Parts: sequence; structure tokens; C-alpha cells
Amino acid sequence: MENRRKPAPPATTLDINCDCKEYVIDYLAKSFPVRLMAVFTDENGNPRSEPMSDEQGAPVLCRSALAARDRMIEQLCAMPPIATALDAIIERFGVDQVAEVTGRTRRLIVGCDGRQKLQSRSPRANVAETQAFMDGAKRILIFSDAGGTGRSYHADLSAKNQARRVHFLIEPGWRADAAIQGLGRTNRTNQASAPLFRPVTTDVRGERRFISTIARRLDSLGALTRGQRQTGGQNLFDPADNLESIYAKEALHRWFGLLFTGKLEAVDLLRFQELTGLKIEAPDGSMIDDLPSIQRWLNRILALPIALQNTIFDEFLGLVEARVDAARQAGTLDLGLETIAVEDFAMLSDTLLRTDLLSGATTHLLELEITRALKPLTLKRLEGLHDIDGQRRRPMRNSRSARVGLLVPARSILADDGTRVTRFELLRPLKRSHMTVDQLDESSWEDIGIEAFRKAWTAEVEEARTSCKRERLYLATGLLLPVWDKLPADFVRVSRISASDGRSLLGREVPVPCVPELCRVLGLEREQTLSAEDIVQSVLATGRAMEITAREQLLVKRSLVNGVQRLELTGWSVARLDWYKAQGCFTEIIRYQTRLFVPTDQANAILARLTR
Repeated sequence: MENRRKPAPPATTLDINCDCKEYVIDYLAKSFPVRLMAVFTDENGNPRSEPMSDEQGAPVLCRSALAARDRMIEQLCAMPPIATALDAIIERFGVDQVAEVTGRTRRLIVGCDGRQKLQSRSPRANVAETQAFMDGAKRILIFSDAGGTGRSYHADLSAKNQARRVHFLIEPGWRADAAIQGLGRTNRTNQASAPLFRPVTTDVRGERRFISTIARRLDSLGALTRGQRQTGGQNLFDPADNLESIYAKEALHRWFGLLFTGKLEAVDLLRFQELTGLKIEAPDGSMIDDLPSIQRWLNRILALPIALQNTIFDEFLGLVEARVDAARQAGTLDLGLETIAVEDFAMLSDTLLRTDLLSGATTHLLELEITRALKPLTLKRLEGLHDIDGQRRRPMRNSRSARVGLLVPARSILADDGTRVTRFELLRPLKRSHMTVDQLDESSWEDIGIEAFRKAWTAEVEEARTSCKRERLYLATGLLLPVWDKLPADFVRVSRISASDGRSLLGREVPVPCVPELCRVLGLEREQTLSAEDIVQSVLATGRAMEITAREQLLVKRSLVNGVQRLELTGWSVARLDWYKAQGCFTEIIRYQTRLFVPTDQANAILARLTR
């Protein structure tokens, strides 16, 4: 007779929800306003209110308020539990793929049978989880403040798992030093590759308030680390993210002015004052001088409905980005320390600018030639970021250079008069830029077919992969504080040149046109001279006019004529016009004025003859 085993009884399922729903419901049950209020007038004639009671002294309750409270509690109890980020990641990928390094001694996990079970974790569990991640047995690591002390998670050359770390910053906290400590766990020396940091936020614009605080604190902490702000901010944030910067404060002052004059679309003055309680209108009808601070304004904005909050932030950030873009184009935007990764650099010259009499410290001006490996944006990556076939995406080709680009909508900016300026972002294989509608109409970019766009984009990517970009730059290094005021004030960029072989140089970049003037100001015996090739490349690349020493003082500048950038000479004498033409220059009469130009393809040889 065959023995048949009876099936085992089903295991008890743990139905545990780790959320704060009971606290919210308890708060509603005790604090929701359900009592009727009686309105009376005090001795000064001001309306007041007080709770109502019946003849026995019992409170009189509002039936509609009771129904609203009970309905809200009913809806909250019907909502599914919202898991924390830690539990959601473990539930999604499983404990076999996720290494958890936290201070938890117990956790809820889902077993292979799909049932919840309570798992205890010993103090040595974090050591085993860390080793499993570094060995590659688990591809995902989650660590908290408790797990971010005394451990390293970077792509160490001695570890089996040398894949590039993608560090998602989910809950950075309020302490800048703790955030830096957590970020430093995945970015250390002797690593195969540097990590990619990705701060995680939602689409609620008010959350920029928290990112702003973190950015400001990291930047201020970086100012204490010997001026190397990259140590503090880690280049995680764009200057527009810091809503407490000088650009944001100027934008807020202008935002109040547009609100007062009724030129904003998101909200009007009366509704804003009613919703936020911020008064910006004086009794005489003018705008007050003591406007609310940006911290107070940001805190009040967080209390508004999300839809209104987002529209207000869109207009405010449009003003901020307009000022940041203007500072970036003018070269006055302080980005702190920037690391320029190059394949190789060679020192062409070393000019001693100054020697300190007390300490003997020196200041040098280095002429460098750097070689960069081009890293183009592949077509596959572009299609992953944007829907090329979408209606709002426009494949473009430049009729002059035959280069292609993808035109996508970008955030609009606000002019100081409240006018909304529509912008587009032009994505190209090697760079990206922003264009307004007027700039697009005046440019040479034209629409092309999607197949021609794909073919041309792929060709540009293959061309870029097989070539390197060589640049020449000047770097002021050494003791810079005594000569800081002598350096160009309209171009502030501190850079670290880092080569692939480990060599690095730290200093402040000096634009090529400013090199002769810097040497003259410092009283050098032999002025730094520039070759004709340097002058041509600098003028065409930066647009800065440069003086050249010939028989007469000439100024070489870049001029846009008939949509083409030309090299123009100014300061020449009419009596020597034929001589300049004999050297290879040509003239053109524009608006009844004779102008002298240098052919771009022969500029190096012509300028060399003019400066003999």
C-alpha cells in the first residue's frame, strides 16, 4: 500500500506594515477641528470666536466636520502601505542582489515563497554584506550613516568588483560633513574609476529648498578646505541649485517687483499675500523696502498646493537661470575648483612672475599644451535620453558646417520686464548649448529627416573617437594671493589639470589675450610674447580683441559679417592701406566705411609678416 503524506499546513503569513499611518490617524482623531465656534465682538469692535457649548456644558460638534474627519480616516485606512526606500529596494531586487550595511538588527524580507518573514541580523552581518559587494556577489549596496563610517565601497584595484560606482544620494540629511563622509565612501584613491553621483529628488519644485540648503552648506564647507571647493561640493550641484546665492537673491528681488506690478502668470499679489501671509505692499500702495528674506519666502512657498508651488518655482528659477547664464557667458561665474581630465599635457614655457621676499615662495606662469580625448554622445545614448521621433524633438543640420544636432525644449527664462523667453537645448555629439527662438531663426540650423540625422550623427561620433583635441592654455601657479588682483577680474577660473598618468597642476587660468598685459603689470624684464598662431586661435575662440605690435598699434578682433566670423584689423593708417593689402589683407566697404580684414585661412602667415 502506497504511503501518501498529507500536505503541510500553510505557514502563518506575517502581515506587518512599517509605516506611520497610525500616528496620522491618531492625530486626526484628536486634533481635527470638529467643534462649532461662536463669533462675537470684543470691546474694541474686533470680531472674535469662541467654542460653543450646550446648557450642560458639553461641546457642540459640527456634523459636517465629523463626517469629513471620518471620511478622511476611512480613506487613509484603505490606502496601501508606503514602503521606505530601503525596504522598497530590497523587496524589488531581493536580498540575494542587495547588500545592506545599516544599523538595523531586524528586518522584514520576502522569502522565495512570497511570504514575509522577520529576519534577525547579527553585528557581523555588515562585514559580510560589505565583502559580498566588494567581491561582486551582490551588485547593489545600500548604506546609511551608521554603515558609512570606517568602510570603503570604492572600485578598489585590489577588489574583485571594479565596476564604476553609481552613487544615488537618496537621503543626504542636513549635516554637510556627514554628507561629504558618505560621498567619500565611494570616491577614494587607488580606484579603477571615479563614481557617478546622482542626487535623487521628486518633481515637487519645493524640494529644491532642501537641495539648496545642502548645496549652500557644502559650498561653505568647501571654503574651509584650503580653497578647494571641489572637496566640499563635489561638483554635485549646478550654481542654479543654490537658491541662497547672490544670483537667487537678485532674482527674488526682481520676482517681487514683477509680482507687485502684476506681470507674473502663476499668482497675483492679493492671492500671494493671502496664501503666504507675506506682506510686500505698504499702506500707501507702494512696495515695502524691507522685503522678506529668501529663506522666509522659500519656507512659505512650501505650504502652498503643489501645482501652484511648481508654477511659482518655474518662474522664479527662470529668473535665477537667466542671471547664472549671463554670469557664465561673461566669465564671472565662480565655479570653484574645476578638474580638467586630459590624456597628456606638456609644459612649453615657465615664466617666473614673482618671488616673495620673506618666504621665498614663487609665482609662475606656465604655458601648457593639453591633449584631450574626445568623448562623444553616442546615438544609442541619445535615444535613451530623448525620443528622437517625438513631435517636440527636431533633428537639425547646420547648412554651413554640415554638423547635426537635436533640438529639444528647455526651461524658459524670464527677462527683467517679466517677458518669458522660450529656449531650446541643442544637443550635439561633443557639446550642448541653449538657444532662444530669435537666435534659432538667425542661425544656419535647418530641419532634416530622421534617417539622415542618424547617419550623420553616427559619422560624427566615429570621427570624434579617432581624434584628439589639442589646446594651449596659460596657468598661474604657486603663491597667487599677492598677484590675485593683477589677474583678469572678468575671468575667474581655478582649474586642476589632471593627466591620465597621475600628473596634475593646480592654478588659475589666464586668457591668452591677457598674458602680455599681466607681464607688463608685474614689470618683467622680458615681456611674454605670443605667436601669430596663438593670437589667431585666441581671438577666434574667445572673441577677445588683442593688440599686436607692428609699425603701428593694431587691434585684431572677431567680427560677424554676413553671418561669417572674420578677423578684422582696426587702428590702421589710411596712408599704409596699400601696404596692408600687399601683405594679404583685403578691404570691404560696409555702410560707407572701409574696413580691413585678414583671410582666416591665411591669418597665421599674414599676422607673422605684420609683426616683423
